[in-house]
Amino acid sequence: MPDGKEILLNAFAMNCVGHINHGLWTHPRDRSVDYHSLQHWTQLAQTLERGLFDGLFLADIVGAYDVYGGNVDLTLRESIQLPVNDPLLLVPAMAAVTRHLGFGVTVNINVEHPYTFARRISTLDHLTQGRVGWNIVTGYLDSAARAVGQDGQAEHDLRYDRADEYLSLARSLWEDSWDDDAVRADRAARIYADPAKVRPIRHQGRFYRSEGYHLSAPSPQRTPVIFQAGSSGRGLRFAAANAECVFISASDKARARALSRQLRAAVVEAGRAPQDVKIFVGITVTADATEAAARERHAEYLAYASADAGLAHFSASTGIDFSRFDLDEPIAYGPSNAIQSATSLAREKQWTRRQLLGELALGGRYATIVGDGGQVAEELASWIDEGEIDGFNLARTVVPESFETFVDHVVPELQSRGRYKADYTPGTLRHKLFGKGDGSRTSSAQAHVREAVGA
Repeated sequence: MPDGKEILLNAFAMNCVGHINHGLWTHPRDRSVDYHSLQHWTQLAQTLERGLFDGLFLADIVGAYDVYGGNVDLTLRESIQLPVNDPLLLVPAMAAVTRHLGFGVTVNINVEHPYTFARRISTLDHLTQGRVGWNIVTGYLDSAARAVGQDGQAEHDLRYDRADEYLSLARSLWEDSWDDDAVRADRAARIYADPAKVRPIRHQGRFYRSEGYHLSAPSPQRTPVIFQAGSSGRGLRFAAANAECVFISASDKARARALSRQLRAAVVEAGRAPQDVKIFVGITVTADATEAAARERHAEYLAYASADAGLAHFSASTGIDFSRFDLDEPIAYGPSNAIQSATSLAREKQWTRRQLLGELALGGRYATIVGDGGQVAEELASWIDEGEIDGFNLARTVVPESFETFVDHVVPELQSRGRYKADYTPGTLRHKLFGKGDGSRTSSAQAHVREAVGA
C-alpha cells in the first residue's frame, strides 16, 4: 500500500549548454546558451524555490567526451557538456536570492587535494548558511585523467578506494580540527579563536598525506550532505558506508525497487539504518495544463532533440565507440572502466545502435513522463510507492520553461494529494532532508568512517 510519504525533488542541471537531453539548445524558447550569465542561474534558483524544490543538483565533468568517433567533433557541434564551467562558483549567487533551496555540487576527487577542497566546501556552507551537499565522483573519462597529467583513469575499484580515503581526510578536517566553541570573537579579551580548541589533522595514508589545521572555522553543517551515484558492486559499498543521498538510474519502477532494496540492505550491513539514505531517480517530465497540450509540447521538443548527441554521450558513459557499429549490428558489451551501471543496462537490454538512437532521443536513460499536472503527479507518486524511492532528480529539457511548467502544473497537484510539502522546514539542508540534526555529527554514517583518520 502507498505510504503517502512526501516526495523530495531536486532540479538536475549543469553549468553548460547540453546536459542530459541533447540538441534542445536549438529550440527557439531554450535559454541554456545563457549558462554563463549569473541572471540565468539566479532566476532559475528563484523559480525552484517558488516550487519548494529541495535542491538544485549540479552535475560536472572534468574532461571531454571524445569516445564517439574518436574525437570531439559532435561533442562541440552539439555542445555535449562542452564547454562546461565550474559549478561551485554559481552557488553563492543563487544562495543570495533564495533562503531555503539546497545545492548539491559535483566535485571529482581526482583533481584537487582534500585539504584545499575542504576549505572550499566549508566556505560554501558558511555563505549558504548550511545549504550545501557534495556529490562525490571518482571520474570515468580517460580524457579527464590525461588533462590533469595522468596516463588514464585508474582501475574502477581502486578509484573508490581512493574516494574512501579522500572523504575520511576531508571529514576529519571538517569535524575534528575545530571544537564547536573554538571561535569566541571576544574583543575585550582580544581572543578570536581559542588556541586550546583548535588542532592540526595529521594523515598518512595510501593515497594522501596531510598535516595542517582546517583553514575554515566550523560551518553550519560542518560536513556537507553527502551525495553519491555509484551502483556498481564497489560503488554500492561506498554509498552504503558514506552517502546520505544516492542517485540511481532506473528505466522502470521494478528496476528502481530492486536497486533500492539492494542499497538499503547494504546500508544496514554497513551498520546504518535503512532510512539514513534518501534515494533519488532521474526523471524527465513534460507537463502542461492538459494532456493534449503536454503531448504537443513533447512532440515539439522531440523535433529539436539530437539522438546522435545522446548516443555520443552514452559512448563516453560506457567507453564504447558506437559510431563503429552498423544500425542493427550486435554490440559486445564487455567489461568497462567507465560507468559500469550504464554498460550493465545496455548489456541487459542488448541494445543495437538503432535501438540506442531511439532510447536516447529525449530522456536519455531516464524514464519520461508526459501529461497534465494530475497525471504527472499520479505517476511520480507511483514511482515513489512501487519503486521504494524517496524522490527525483528532474532533468531539464527546454530551459527554463520545463522547470516553470513543472512548478505551475505539477507541484499544486502533488500538494493536493498530500505528497509534497506546503512550505520549507527551517534549518540546514541536512535538517530539511532528514528532519534532525543541523550538523553532520548527528549522522550515523560519521563515527565509523572517521575512525579511519586520527587527529
